[in-house]
Amino acid sequence: MTDPDTPASFRLAYVPGVTPAKWVRIWKERLPRVTLALVTVTAAEAADVVRTGGADAGLVRLPIDRTGLSAIPLYTETTVVVVPKDHLVTAAEQITAADLADEFILYPQDDTLTWTDRPGEAATIVPTTTAEAIELVAAGVGLLVVPQSLARLHHRKDLTYRPYVDAPESSVVLTWPEGEPSDLMEQFIGIVRGRTVNSTRTPERVEKKNAAQKAAAKKARRAATAKKAPAPRRGKPRR
Repeated sequence: MTDPDTPASFRLAYVPGVTPAKWVRIWKERLPRVTLALVTVTAAEAADVVRTGGADAGLVRLPIDRTGLSAIPLYTETTVVVVPKDHLVTAAEQITAADLADEFILYPQDDTLTWTDRPGEAATIVPTTTAEAIELVAAGVGLLVVPQSLARLHHRKDLTYRPYVDAPESSVVLTWPEGEPSDLMEQFIGIVRGRTVNSTRTPERVEKKNAAQKAAAKKARRAATAKKAPAPRRGKPRR
């Protein structure tokens, strides 16, 4: 039976392309009585969802507004160029800005990369989403630069991608509301950082902590009851 002081679930928001499956599996092994609920969010709304309590934590891409949030870095993704399979640049193993000088590049409104110098020429069409941009690449409108996980997420048989060495990188972080992390938050931090069961705050330790708190509360109640009890009468009993 789950302790009444322990939340029944932990809500984890994550942006497209991030795959929390491994961490979810470890969570289920270590905390089988606490549901890990996944919340899919867009890159634009991810930070606000965590900040406003829509999720207990989030796996999000930088940059984000860090106001009211704590965050730890997890990993940095490879940036790639998505192109039709018959495109000339596929002859190279890696792509540079010079290779894209004469190309039209699509920049969707949900672009997750922070650009200083954009390669090639910006396409006149500005797609709303990365998914829409992928469709335009397939239609021959232009090329697309994205984190590799997004290229995999939107994979099509008629498209491929190549690493882009001059592009800005995309970093993924774990974020949660500022303040002392909850026991469950500490658990998830330990999982994503690769801590073993013995090196993190395991369910057994949490349960022992709760048991100690219960024992202390019971002792306090007994002490309070003893103070309220009437003092025993002295002297001989009446006949």
